[in-house]
Amino acid sequence: MTRETLGRLVATEPAAGNISFAGLQGTRTLTLSDLYRRSGRVARWLLDRGVRPGDRIGVLGANGPEWVLLDLAALRLKVETAGLEPGKFTPTADLLTDYGLTYLFVDRPSDVPGTVTMSEVAEAAGRTDLDEPALPPVTWGPKDVTTIKFTSGSTGTPKGLGATAGSIDSSLRAVQEIFEHGPGDDLFVFLPLSLLQQRYWIYSALLHGHDVTVSTYEAAFAALRRARPTVVMGVPAFYETAKRQIEAKARRAASLEEAAQAVFGDRVRYLWTGSAPANPSTLRFFDEAGLPLFEGYGLNETCIVTKNHPKAHREGSVGQVLSGKEVLIDEDGIIHVRSEHPVNTRYTYARPGDSERVFAADGTVRTGDLGHLDEDGFLFVRGRADDVIVLDNGKKVVVRPVEEQMKADAAIADCVLFCPGQTELVAVVSPARVPADLDAIGARLALTNAAVTPDERISRVIVANEPFSIGNGLLTSQYKPKRQQILAAHHTAVHDPEEGIHAR
Repeated sequence: MTRETLGRLVATEPAAGNISFAGLQGTRTLTLSDLYRRSGRVARWLLDRGVRPGDRIGVLGANGPEWVLLDLAALRLKVETAGLEPGKFTPTADLLTDYGLTYLFVDRPSDVPGTVTMSEVAEAAGRTDLDEPALPPVTWGPKDVTTIKFTSGSTGTPKGLGATAGSIDSSLRAVQEIFEHGPGDDLFVFLPLSLLQQRYWIYSALLHGHDVTVSTYEAAFAALRRARPTVVMGVPAFYETAKRQIEAKARRAASLEEAAQAVFGDRVRYLWTGSAPANPSTLRFFDEAGLPLFEGYGLNETCIVTKNHPKAHREGSVGQVLSGKEVLIDEDGIIHVRSEHPVNTRYTYARPGDSERVFAADGTVRTGDLGHLDEDGFLFVRGRADDVIVLDNGKKVVVRPVEEQMKADAAIADCVLFCPGQTELVAVVSPARVPADLDAIGARLALTNAAVTPDERISRVIVANEPFSIGNGLLTSQYKPKRQQILAAHHTAVHDPEEGIHAR
């Protein structure tokens, strides 16, 4: 049984705390004790359906009570889950076969054999006749896989990775050491629960007696005003949108702080971001608004590695290394991560050779990111090694700092650099609003080129007619740009020297 976390989580009914499910139509709140009892009913219902320890169930649906109940029921039975993101996966017979699923739970009607609707889960959770007998005790060893999580798929078919109980335990303990979540806190979660880290905050609530509010991206801003959380877990794109809302409200508010509280409520003690690089100007904006926004770093393959936090933070960094992790920088400047309890030492589902390119024999992960540690152990990430552009003069350009220069303007939501013919840098930008503010984008191009080296100068900017989004396939579920797909969508314009806004 892993120390403190999963073992205690599956064996002990929580004494305090609430979980709320906040949507566009309203909010439903359960005590964590009630949630625990309902998860026991779902666990007994799964046993009645023939599910046994060591089996695997798939969950394909939007955030909601049934998602959480299935996840907790599986933990209490020592059953693996596979978190399947809607839009990325669809219910088919092959899906059940390919991932070895005993059942696939879905939130929409399906006639695929082996699929079960979430409404049936909700019904089971309400059946008091399922309160007995006691569930058989389970033991999660550090190397036992609790769930299959999938990569964002930004470079092709998502890879499946089995997350070990030891890695979950280690991450939860390390985060608790620095943030000390407890009674009085309400952690706001709105990214898909198919992403394992989003479920961490539910586990944290069960373990430490604080509240947690689960919403969706679509309902997040409406739900924030009702929930008044103390902590918000978000990606940079979310905070860029929030920044624009705050700026709009600030025109009528007495202060920036008042405008920020109109969006996030008046109880926030900090905001959390990761999954993609945050714009430095956005981090500064939230700090000035009285809502400290702390950036961290991690991958699916490593879980949380570093984190800025109230007691230790440094501008431009992604924080100091968490306990249980070790960051190594190789001679090429690439970041490697060694974990006391690795997430795993190879992918469960991937193409031949993928595991060997990422995992060393001991589980050390080659991240593919470029970075360095300063004298105080703060990690600075410069960008992806794969996103280094080599010009025809042999000079290398790390694209992320240049892209961040462009994204510093409120008119630009995202920016991706390409190099057709290795002779010029061409930016494709996603406008923050439609119609795009072409004058502001042109002005930002001039400011960027004045701030970078001659080799980093952008010759042209292609302004996308349609902003990058998950719906059009140009952003991952964590709102990272899909470079290959963006290039394919704008290939003609990128390679036509007459197209775009030209540098002067």
